[in-house]
Amino acid sequence: MSRVQAYRILNDAARQVGIKEAIGVHSTRKTFAYHAYQSGVDITRIQKLLNHSSPSMTLAYIGITKMELDEVYISLNL
Repeated sequence: MSRVQAYRILNDAARQVGIKEAIGVHSTRKTFAYHAYQSGVDITRIQKLLNHSSPSMTLAYIGITKMELDEVYISLNL
């Protein structure tokens, strides 16, 4: 399957569920990584899956900000 065909299939499926914006196949890669991180998968494993050079690059890629990381410490109530 070509990248173009995958794009068409993905966008057709998006339209069927009411998503009007264009969704690229790259979006699925980022979404997978984000949900893996939110599910507790170690960031270094995700980094290796995405072939990134550092965990900080992976966190930036999936949109995890320093503020969100700081919330971990705040929410612990130690």
